[in-house]
Amino acid sequence: MTDGDTEAPLLVLGPLLRYVGETEATIWVETDRACEVEILGRQARTFEVSGHHYALVVIGDLEPGAEYEYQVALDGAVRWPEPDSEFPPSVLRTPDPGRPLRLAFGSCRIAELPVPRRRWSPPRARRRALADEQEHGPDAMVAFALDLRGTPHEGWPDLMLLIGDQVYADDPGPATRTLIEQRRDPSQPPGYEVADFGEYCFLYREAWTEPSVRWLLSVVPTAMIFDDHDVHDDWNTSASWRRDYRAKPWWPERIRAAYMSYWIYQHLGNLSPAELAKNELWQQMQEPGDRAGLLGDFADQADQQAPDIQWSYHRTFGPPGGPQGGTVRIVVIDSRSGRVLGEGGRRMVGEAEWQWVTESVAGDWDHVVLASSLPLLLPYGIHGLEAWNEAVCAGAWGRRFARVGERIRQELDLEHWAAFGASFGQFEELLTGLATGSHGRPPASVTVLGGDIHHSYLAAVDFPPGTNPRSPVYQAVCSPIHNVLPDRFRRGHQLTTSRPGGAVGTGIARLAGVRQPRIRWRITRGAWFQNMLSALEFDGRRARIRFDRTVSDESGVPHLQPVCEAELS
Repeated sequence: MTDGDTEAPLLVLGPLLRYVGETEATIWVETDRACEVEILGRQARTFEVSGHHYALVVIGDLEPGAEYEYQVALDGAVRWPEPDSEFPPSVLRTPDPGRPLRLAFGSCRIAELPVPRRRWSPPRARRRALADEQEHGPDAMVAFALDLRGTPHEGWPDLMLLIGDQVYADDPGPATRTLIEQRRDPSQPPGYEVADFGEYCFLYREAWTEPSVRWLLSVVPTAMIFDDHDVHDDWNTSASWRRDYRAKPWWPERIRAAYMSYWIYQHLGNLSPAELAKNELWQQMQEPGDRAGLLGDFADQADQQAPDIQWSYHRTFGPPGGPQGGTVRIVVIDSRSGRVLGEGGRRMVGEAEWQWVTESVAGDWDHVVLASSLPLLLPYGIHGLEAWNEAVCAGAWGRRFARVGERIRQELDLEHWAAFGASFGQFEELLTGLATGSHGRPPASVTVLGGDIHHSYLAAVDFPPGTNPRSPVYQAVCSPIHNVLPDRFRRGHQLTTSRPGGAVGTGIARLAGVRQPRIRWRITRGAWFQNMLSALEFDGRRARIRFDRTVSDESGVPHLQPVCEAELS
């Protein structure tokens, strides 16, 4: 076949450059029919789920620190790069242990800022959306791609961590809403929220097909984890929330589709080739025929929190104990799907998985990065409010207040680490152990990453007297990539981050019997409310961070502009 053969399969989505190690990589694609996918001389057959076709091409025998320009051929016809593209050819770059490691991260990206569907007339809604765009800046991933296009390849990141809300299933963009109108009556539940696997597939297509974003995902390796909006706002906030939503007639199909699509579009690319080789589900998915039933059964087990299903994962860059240092251990923690929600035994992460997290950071690392979609360290006023709410919902002030507390929890999204006191305590112990050397040689830096809350900041951790920490510990929160913080939450943020707000939050937590945190923390930079991406750089035993916000030049072209740089080691 030739490049112009119109009878050849078409590329629906991708290529997405996913796992990239020193000698191997994976590249993900979605096609319009069954076919053979070829990239850099390696082939893979597509697998099928409900009439949709995907492939994950595993590429081995690569050289460390090398660069490979690549194309995507479907049944022999080149379908990527697209003809007349304004972007350079896609390349695969393997990490070089001798050069600094660069890691970009952020969370919360909606393809198009939502237009309010109530209260405003359409013209006013459009003006409001335009004002939000002007205040918060354009899409940070678009800006990043346009800046990267003119950046020397040695300055590109080795990994981009997308820590939550890559798609908004409960508030999709206009293209997905149009699709919904064509398929079913949106006046019936779940309305303009996605309802099934087909709508989820279109939602991902809407999120990842903007030309600059599509090129960016083809040249920068990505690792991902979900948060609530990938499924539904406040997903797994509490046992009460789960009971309420399981009773909705449309929910079983929705949650099954959420897990099915997440496994395909996000989780599969988080796995290394070695992990794929041992993954029984991945082996079964490559068998002939439509594998929707198999993946659907797996999704049901995931929703039932089967103990052998884990979404958390880790990555390592650099040789452990290398003479020049620079070994980075990255642990990405699922803080949504595996929650334990029984009152009196609430956990953000189950005991077995938390043991896995603890074991994953034990060792001889120069830098440790712990990523969660949800921030660990909130301003004290918010932290105290969430801790108070957990205690009240558990009955600290009686049954009547417990019912009121549950309504407050869901209305104000009080479900971060502070609202899971036992897990917050475990995280305190983990950070203390890392900083003091209980888990191995103290790293040169320990950095906790978070997103979700639609504003960004840097916080430094202080340990109690007598702890003798030997590693600096910071938390970096970067959110959103492209979204806004609603006005009511902006006003609440101003109140709870003030000194009186902090005192009130801490005080009411004490009145509900909540213990004071063992560690203390200070917000040293921020908060910023613009669309942002952040960049970490690890060079030997040195670590630094930069926060970039989006701006538009005189021609309206988006760019990233640094607002803060800080040392972390």
